[in-house]
Amino acid sequence: MDLSYELGYKSSQAMGLDARLIMQGMCSELMPQEQRPAVEPLELPAEPEQSPASSAVLDALQLESLLLNLDAALRVHARSHFFSWTQGLLQSLIRHEVLICVLRSGAPPSFRVDSFSTIVPDAAIFSELLLGDAPAAMGLVKAWKERRFNPVIGDVGEGSTLLNDKLERAFARVGITQTVAHGCFDVDGEAASLFIFASRSSVQDAAAKERQAYVARLIVPFVHAAWVRSQIQDTTARDHLPPTEVGVLTPREQEILRWIYLGKSNGEVGTILKISPLTVKNHVQKILRKLNVVNRTQAVGKALDTRILNP
Repeated sequence: MDLSYELGYKSSQAMGLDARLIMQGMCSELMPQEQRPAVEPLELPAEPEQSPASSAVLDALQLESLLLNLDAALRVHARSHFFSWTQGLLQSLIRHEVLICVLRSGAPPSFRVDSFSTIVPDAAIFSELLLGDAPAAMGLVKAWKERRFNPVIGDVGEGSTLLNDKLERAFARVGITQTVAHGCFDVDGEAASLFIFASRSSVQDAAAKERQAYVARLIVPFVHAAWVRSQIQDTTARDHLPPTEVGVLTPREQEILRWIYLGKSNGEVGTILKISPLTVKNHVQKILRKLNVVNRTQAVGKALDTRILNP
């Protein structure tokens, strides 16, 4: 009696090894003891040698952390949510004390930069140092692109091409020793975003670095989506508020604010407008007071959201 036929099973040649073992065991159990075929040991194929990339495989705890973080990322709908996630649960997957987010848009390209941290009173200092140096931001994106969009792990203080001198010094002052940079790119092969995870702890072992880069590849697309979603949500919420009157800022202040948006420093703005850097600084202070913000990054963000500035 062909039980495999009677039970409607396909030929064992079309089945995997595990499926054949299960089917043979079930069929044998249905036969009388004296009719059961002798069990021949199956020769299992030899396991392939582990490649160097196998060091990137996550253990059970890391896999559980990954799943929890993917779920948490989907729940991010506002900047406060993004802060809570990245400075909380995400730490179990990719440790960092400072996170800098760079979003590229438009042609010619402009950058929206934000930073998150719990070790300094105002994390905006890091984004301002990057936003105030447009060539450095462009260089950062270009360097990552030249590495074929692979995560870049570098030690602070080694003259990394990913960081400008001011940002490196700011990192050094708070004890940052290593950074992991990775992002997302668009269909044209251009960098759409870049995230810098700056940590006080350094990873030197090659296998650990490979695992860290692997984690960055897995989680950064979700970091990108969560951050963009939080930006859209915040903008949508502000759209229901009465727009700030452009008249709040004088024409000169609006002009200076636009140059700040384009990444110019006070000195550069002064050179362009043929006024002193101190005069520019005074205008910037007035802009901050009028917009009820505390730094240049927030001023640019609020000006974009309230349509004082148009990208």
